[in-house]
Amino acid sequence: MNADIDFANLSIKDALDLAVLVEEEAEERYRELADNLEFHNTKDAAEFFRFMVTCEAKHGEELQAKRKELFGDEPVSVDRSMLWDVEAPAFEVVKISMSLPDALNVALAAETKAFEFFDAALPEVEDLEVRELFTELRQEEVEHMQMVREQMKKAGVGDDFDPDDFADEPVAQ
Repeated sequence: MNADIDFANLSIKDALDLAVLVEEEAEERYRELADNLEFHNTKDAAEFFRFMVTCEAKHGEELQAKRKELFGDEPVSVDRSMLWDVEAPAFEVVKISMSLPDALNVALAAETKAFEFFDAALPEVEDLEVRELFTELRQEEVEHMQMVREQMKKAGVGDDFDPDDFADEPVAQ
């Protein structure tokens, strides 16, 4: 849980701004990872991360439109320093030789992490509108996890997938 966020006193405007920031952070991280993987010629994983860039961007745009509809151009009073890796994939789990199954597992972990963030925040939220938004966002993360699991099925990867099955054998030096 992010200690800099006072969920009990969070306004709906600030909650929307935080949700937009969560999506922006995830979009940027996926883009950075995709760029890096493309550079290292890890095409399948990079392509999937590009797909995730578009998913995160679309969700962020939807949230931004809702925020603009409700609050116009009112200034933002929250910033990225209040968040870290809410939905963005962790850097340490990404490697330059990622397979598509690796990338799918990274995405599933990121979506699960976002679900857990909103789920853990809900008991602290007092504002009814914020509670409704966080409940909706938590449910969207469930849908995102299901979408990744569907991609796993298409790729022949199950939830019991072990990334070590695809690790390269050590080479003599």
